[in-house]
Amino acid sequence: MDPSAREEACFEAGIKFGALYHQFAGTPVSPASATSLECAIEEAIANQPHCESVAVDIDPEELGTTHGYTELTGKHMTVEIAIEYEGQEVVARMAMEEGYPRMAVESVSE
Repeated sequence: MDPSAREEACFEAGIKFGALYHQFAGTPVSPASATSLECAIEEAIANQPHCESVAVDIDPEELGTTHGYTELTGKHMTVEIAIEYEGQEVVARMAMEEGYPRMAVESVSE
């Protein structure tokens, strides 16, 4: 049985989060560079097929650096991605939940 458009749209959201997390985790970031890194991540992920929008928020207060920078991890950012696939729109979000950067589908609509 072939996946439905709804299932494909959800899968696409997962692909975007996998690329985002594994491409950018470990990137050196400081409070001064957080905004430019947010833009770079948004622009990179937005290049992928079916991606309608990406919003990345890196919390500079979570960076807590002693050397002027730290490595980016899921605890430093909140991300929302909107996917459109064959008339289905999926909004997915990554945010900290119980100490873990949880990626989840927030909504699916036609």
